[in-house]
Amino acid sequence: MSLHSRRRVLLGLGMAALAGCGSAPPAAPPVPGAPPVARQIAPGVYVMPGSPGSADESNLGRIGNAGFIVGERGVIVVDTGTSFAHGRALLAAIRAVTDQPVRVALVTHTRPEFLFGGTAFRELGIPIRMHSRTSRLMASRCETCLKALRQTVGETPLLGTAMYKPDQEFEATHELDLIGRPVRVLYFGHSSGPGDIAVLDERSGVLFGGGLLDAGRVPDIQDSDLEGWKKALQSLRALRVGTVVPGHGPASSSALIDTVERYLAQLETKVRGLVRSGASLLGVAESGELPEYEGWDQYDVIHRRNASVAFLRFERELMFK
Repeated sequence: MSLHSRRRVLLGLGMAALAGCGSAPPAAPPVPGAPPVARQIAPGVYVMPGSPGSADESNLGRIGNAGFIVGERGVIVVDTGTSFAHGRALLAAIRAVTDQPVRVALVTHTRPEFLFGGTAFRELGIPIRMHSRTSRLMASRCETCLKALRQTVGETPLLGTAMYKPDQEFEATHELDLIGRPVRVLYFGHSSGPGDIAVLDERSGVLFGGGLLDAGRVPDIQDSDLEGWKKALQSLRALRVGTVVPGHGPASSSALIDTVERYLAQLETKVRGLVRSGASLLGVAESGELPEYEGWDQYDVIHRRNASVAFLRFERELMFK
């Protein structure tokens, strides 16, 4: 492939990545743009589902799942929503369930639908907590993501939404003793993203998977270390969790871990075969099809991008062996 063609493909991947700073599908989705409703999935554990599909004017970009855990001494929130208004709506949904104080809001990974609602939490003095590598990635690119989001959903839904710095950063797996029930923050190194975390409520066995797990939607590999991701999934499986709340899509069983792992394995097998056969990057989107996953949300966009991203990685790996 010529240098010009390769640059054209890389530019296309980069633009698609910004346009796809997030996408989603839950099983019983809310009405797009409607106030979030907290759904109890275990005693004291709630999920507020995002809308299906990619961010647009009708769903206001509210496409990622958020949740919260209620203890005897307070509430821990997992992900903050897409915007200042969305964050406020999530807080109102929490208040409809409990008057316990919100002690902290955790951001699981660097996607607009999980982090920009943090401005509403900070307005109330609620600390935002994320991995240091998530914080760095957010600082490096999320001004651009926010501009793209404004173009996608419009200015009005994003009034009051702004970049911010987290109040608390951390480096490793740890337990939070804030609300009277044990909550573990899990970090496995660079996996689906450099600072991506999962959150385990040990009392109920509910796992919030963040960027590590999506249900009924193609996982996005653009920020990933695939080997690290596979190891992280193995570690999650060893925890013997009960219900899994993915970043996008409906709450599921721990079988979701196997489902995501199988997709990543099939993607790798398919694309490595194309690299070895001397295929061209320009044809990978078509030749890298995986029919088993055609029914998943965002297949046409994210899977095709995944195939191209993986091709470039595996080609480079082969060149420098």
